[in-house]
Amino acid sequence: MRSSGVAPGGMVRAASGKGVMWTGRVLCALAVMPMLASAIGKLTHNAQAVNGLARFGYAERLSTPLGVVEITCAVVYLVPQTAVLGAILIAAYFGGAVATMVRLGDRGFFMPGVIAGLAWLGLWLREPRLRELIPVRRSSNPASA
Repeated sequence: MRSSGVAPGGMVRAASGKGVMWTGRVLCALAVMPMLASAIGKLTHNAQAVNGLARFGYAERLSTPLGVVEITCAVVYLVPQTAVLGAILIAAYFGGAVATMVRLGDRGFFMPGVIAGLAWLGLWLREPRLRELIPVRRSSNPASA
């Protein structure tokens, strides 16, 4: 069943159905794939991953623990029963990445934020209960309608 439109009280009813679910799944995959690639690089002590860590001031010995943290966040996120916790962990992990990049003046600091945003948007689209908890509201300004 599909529903969209405006509910009483100005709340916008989110569309439901297979299209919304699959869009959410694709966005979730787009958030998780770079995490897994990064984690594999860290776990294998790939030169690019090690150099990236060094550029941000992290020792090579932290490569394995950070890779484990990334994989753990991704797995917790991908399991439907723990997906909300996983999204929180992903946001926290990438929040730390943004803070590190901003502190060092790296201009690519927006990308970790984009990945965290994709994780939350994907989860919001694939999880109807989350859409009920975090509804999208229409502006109360009649001129914007």
